Amino acid sequence: MANMMKVKARVLNGMTVVKLTVTHGMEDGQRKDKATGQRVTAKFLREIRVMHAGNTVFAANLSAAIAKNPFFAFSFSGGAAGESLTINWVENTGKSGSETAKIG
Repeated sequence: MANMMKVKARVLNGMTVVKLTVTHGMEDGQRKDKATGQRVTAKFLREIRVMHAGNTVFAANLSAAIAKNPFFAFSFSGGAAGESLTINWVENTGKSGSETAKIG
């Protein structure tokens, strides 16, 4: 799942404002496939962590109750245009990944 994070980050009045959209189906394991009648296996993000300069600036522990393609917005002190944010994620399946985004 490369590039599943869409990030807009900018500095306003000394605060870095971040808007993060995650492209993920967030299956809860309750839905049935219409063609086969079988339940669709649960597959959802369990954790998202955003790091800046080695510090955690946002963390979320998620569950199957989160909607498909979730949106998060937050802000933190510090950060400058051109610096990087690192977004780490973990699925309930054990799969994990990391992406980077620049502050604009």
